[in-house]
Amino acid sequence: MSANSSYAAAGVDTAAGDLAVELMKESVAKTHGPNVLGGVGGFAGLFDLSFAKDYRRPLLATSTDGVGTKIAIAQALDIHDTIGQDLVGMVVDDIVVVGAKPLFMTDYIACGKVVPDRIAAIVTGIARACAETGTALVGGETAEHPGLMGVDDYDVAGAAVGIVEADRALGAERVADGDVVIAIESSGLHSNGYSLVRHILAGAGLSYTDASPELGTTWGEALLEPTRLYSGPLVRLLEGPHGASVHSLSHVTGGGIAANLARVLPQGSWVEVDRSTWSPQPVFRVLNDLAGTTLESTEGTWNLGIGFFAVVAADAAADVIAALDGLGLPSWQVGTVALGAVPAGAGWEQGAKGVDGGAVRLVGSYRG
Repeated sequence: MSANSSYAAAGVDTAAGDLAVELMKESVAKTHGPNVLGGVGGFAGLFDLSFAKDYRRPLLATSTDGVGTKIAIAQALDIHDTIGQDLVGMVVDDIVVVGAKPLFMTDYIACGKVVPDRIAAIVTGIARACAETGTALVGGETAEHPGLMGVDDYDVAGAAVGIVEADRALGAERVADGDVVIAIESSGLHSNGYSLVRHILAGAGLSYTDASPELGTTWGEALLEPTRLYSGPLVRLLEGPHGASVHSLSHVTGGGIAANLARVLPQGSWVEVDRSTWSPQPVFRVLNDLAGTTLESTEGTWNLGIGFFAVVAADAAADVIAALDGLGLPSWQVGTVALGAVPAGAGWEQGAKGVDGGAVRLVGSYRG
């Protein structure tokens, strides 16, 4: 074969890929417990599921996601060791919504050119977050796409699997009249609505290296704030004395506040979420000020300070809030579930993402 027809001449550097694997091996291995068989580099990851024989009816839960255009900011600033936490947050935290304990995860990185240190930084971030959530990183893939992606471009995605006892699975069918809706504080934007974020900054003529006096950081630092990881504390909550009082959970991701809560409520139910119970973080206020819009207008795009909802039995609400606070997840009551006809008026969200669940709207004004 001539040099001009070699794989390297086509833009694919297998040696760089091998080096990237070597650089990430140690961090990946730290996520492996006794259930992981084999090491890094196999064609498939193996996970020993024999412990599931202790379950009466084990259900496997699975989720897949990416990080979206937040990656563009990481690329622009050449900071790649936090984007992995965003990926784990988007994937693994969906697993716990059904009450499942995450078991393992795989990742996929597509790039224009394998830069070993960059790929290793991304995977190190993924592995660090996997370790924090008790999730084994059992495999992954890095693929070069020369000619399709620029040399500094990449995208990440992942998939995870968890397990839950069938009669402990959470969902709308468990929710009852009078249940209390608890909000769990986000760390900021997480990984949703970044196309709007970038559009606002571009319209204001701001770059990611520009300082924001209101935020006390550069815009890049504020926007790369990693997604808070909820699954570890939430699994501990569900396994604790108040776990049976938790009826459903919602991860506030794409689609915003009302739509994601509506997905985990039963048909024929409704909730009014009281805005006056919290104050959205400064990043949301500053972005809206730049755009000349209101916080209310972005409720369907950003989480505005709520990363998760827990719908719980009314008589356990105070105990669950105290438990969540003790687990490092600041929480508060935002509403109450009602069964029956939805009150008249505008602003109700229902039927998001194909789920014919409850109806939700936000009422009142945010705290200053």
